[in-house]
Amino acid sequence: MRRHELSDEEWALVGPLLPRQARGGRWNDHRTTLGGMLWILRTGAPWRDLPERFGPWQSVYHRFSRWRRDGTIDRIVKALRIRLDREGKIDWDLWCVDGTSVRASRSAAGASKKSAKTSPKTTRWAAREADGGRSSTWSLTVAELPSPPASPRGRRTSRRSSGG
Repeated sequence: MRRHELSDEEWALVGPLLPRQARGGRWNDHRTTLGGMLWILRTGAPWRDLPERFGPWQSVYHRFSRWRRDGTIDRIVKALRIRLDREGKIDWDLWCVDGTSVRASRSAAGASKKSAKTSPKTTRWAAREADGGRSSTWSLTVAELPSPPASPRGRRTSRRSSGG
């Protein structure tokens, strides 16, 4: 078994949750296609860099998009979450928020503070609950908060030189 590919035990958990082909042309093998999806998700590579052993990248991408839209991926995640919970491997009291793309101010890293006139505009954000039942984990959706207007509408607060 190669790196990033499903073992037989993992496939036995996930395989029955995948849709069966009803009509149309012959699909690529689900196991190979799912392996390609996992390769992309684990490596972070662009779809076009998918190794040929997983089939054409367009086929893997379109199946991923279809499964995401029709809820197949959600069913897989839910089934795996139920199994992990049953085995006691999920700590429901643990909260984890990924701050990878959260911008900190310059002074947070120890840089000197600059005057308010030269500071870049700060966008204000708030988090709200996306959805969630009693037993679900929380997902956060970010929404921009409107900033109060800095000056009355239609009036400029700075003068620009009109020289040409």
